[in-house]
Amino acid sequence: MDALRGIAALVVVFDHSSYSFMPEFRRELMPEFNTSRYGIMVFFLVSGYIIPASLERRGCVRTFWMGRVFRIYPLCAAVVITLLTLNLIGIAEIRTDFGGQSTATVAAAHLTLLQELLGTPNLLLVLWTLSYEMAFYLLVVALFTVRQHQRSAAVAVALAVLAAVSVTAGATLPVSALSGTIGTGPLIALTSITMVIAICCASASSPQLRLFGGGLGGILALVLVPLNGTVPLWEGLVILAVMFLGTAIYRAQHGQSPWRNAAYTAVVVVACAVGSAYGHGDGAFFTRRGWITAFLLAVLTFGIGLALRRQRIPRLLTGLGTISYSVYLVHPVLLAVTDGTIGQSRRDSLVLEVTFFAVLLPLCALTHRYIEAPGQAWGRRLARRVRPP
Repeated sequence: MDALRGIAALVVVFDHSSYSFMPEFRRELMPEFNTSRYGIMVFFLVSGYIIPASLERRGCVRTFWMGRVFRIYPLCAAVVITLLTLNLIGIAEIRTDFGGQSTATVAAAHLTLLQELLGTPNLLLVLWTLSYEMAFYLLVVALFTVRQHQRSAAVAVALAVLAAVSVTAGATLPVSALSGTIGTGPLIALTSITMVIAICCASASSPQLRLFGGGLGGILALVLVPLNGTVPLWEGLVILAVMFLGTAIYRAQHGQSPWRNAAYTAVVVVACAVGSAYGHGDGAFFTRRGWITAFLLAVLTFGIGLALRRQRIPRLLTGLGTISYSVYLVHPVLLAVTDGTIGQSRRDSLVLEVTFFAVLLPLCALTHRYIEAPGQAWGRRLARRVRPP
């Protein structure tokens, strides 16, 4: 899984850096292969495989949330602060008008990590995927608290079928439809309060409170993803289905369910995802073709990774996986610096592309060692002090 995350991170970095350093090659590649969606779908499959296992291994919602907070927030906060500082001193330029929203509103949305689903611009473009990760965490905790966490395959199939049905029925929603109806500020306030209540109650000792908190968090995720996402309705549902497909495969691999269930789930999710992308009316066919190719290759890559899981993996790939979160979050900052200093290349420059990676990877090794690793260590120490209810 580490190797898969490392590969996915490198592909996402290439997708974004090619805007600046290889624009001509990117224009030719995108109609055939959407590199961004490829890397992201591999990430989502790996998250689906790993995250529920982490919760069930702990057996405690409280320590699960502690682990997630100390895994995600330290580096995320450091990157955002760095980017804002670079923007202030004029080295990197970022959007600061936030579509007319106040700084407090944007900050509150980012603290929940659901900003992509709250109608708020992302301070970093790549942060949008963390919103879907957070929605997945809420759903996983909900299923765990109601003792339905073994039904990952059924959940994946249901979400995939809903995605296909939404396309067939022509169901479309405007971008951030819910916040457009009730207002971004009220939605952020309501979501923040709901999320705090859901996490606190799901982490409580009382079975009744855990049940209430888990269910409340699950409902929040099921409302925000389809009703207030910036991606089309069908794609938001497909993203969740893909993550639960990863969970279904984990269960089959560890003897918790038959392999045929995982195989049937994979067939349904892939068929519904491809059918939804093909049938989606917006966008030219070449755009849909690039998405479909990327999705199928992501599933194939994940399958190859599973098949080779008992083989010796080169340390370079596992090392890339270890720093993959840093690679994912740090590269937009470095890219903003290069764009603000040397500017974007009008012609393809393989030298600049390679140089960008050569600078990025050692930098990410440092951020992993001095920000990520200490944050995770703090989380583990705190979790050891908490007795599972």
